Amino acid sequence: MDRNAPVGVFDSGVGGMTVVREIIRQIPDERIVYFGDTARVPYGSKSKETVLHYARQIMEFLKTQKVKAVVVACNTATVYALEEISRETDIPVIGVVEPGARVAAAATKNGRIGVIGTEGTIKSGLYASYLKQLNSSFEVIGKACPLFVPLVEEGLWHDSVTDEIARRYLKELKEKEIDTLIMGCTHYPLIRSTIKRTIGDGVSLVNPAYETAVQLRRVLEWEDLIREEHSDNIASQYEFYVSDSPEKIQKFANSILSFEIHQAHQINIEEYTYDDDRCTDNH
Repeated sequence: MDRNAPVGVFDSGVGGMTVVREIIRQIPDERIVYFGDTARVPYGSKSKETVLHYARQIMEFLKTQKVKAVVVACNTATVYALEEISRETDIPVIGVVEPGARVAAAATKNGRIGVIGTEGTIKSGLYASYLKQLNSSFEVIGKACPLFVPLVEEGLWHDSVTDEIARRYLKELKEKEIDTLIMGCTHYPLIRSTIKRTIGDGVSLVNPAYETAVQLRRVLEWEDLIREEHSDNIASQYEFYVSDSPEKIQKFANSILSFEIHQAHQINIEEYTYDDDRCTDNH
């Protein structure tokens, strides 16, 4: 494996850019190829079969980019597809659920941990499963917050509508007296200030994006895949692809990254096919 090859990162939309931002901070010399499935966002309300099919298509695209590792920067795709796509490739594949659960377990004082995410992430109970493995006495309270993703995608980060939706969603968690809250969707850190203001200062917010970047660095070091080259032109290290509306992710990236990107590419992700029936037969 070429250690100077890029790392692939994918998400259902633009939210995975929060993971890209953390990877750039943690391992700034790494090249990144990002794919946001903006034509098919959100994933959270879709079936496991559908999300797994999407993830396999995206993996086929990332293979054409000769990536050396993949970060599934989407909680729903991590829940529904990580195990299968990891088994179907010989490169490291990292999800966002386990790193976030480990941090929450270390942060809680009273053992009551809240998880907010898409319907798929919450219904799966995967965060609760990881947390219970770490400490069986933890009380884990999940709350699906499906409207947060479209609000973030529309750029309504500081808006009265988002404030009201947050109050409604988080009311139950406040009543449960949680002391730690996992933002179980990569879109959510972009409305962190709203979530923090609503849930209260006494609750620690866990951003799995940061911990996922740390985990990626560890894996690359372990596999001896840390990039050796250094680029003076920072923007040239990163390539951005979407399935729809490239101008949207370009604007979004420029609002959260420390440098400006000048182009994002739109591709037809449906052209990248994987025989799902063959996967079922072989695995």
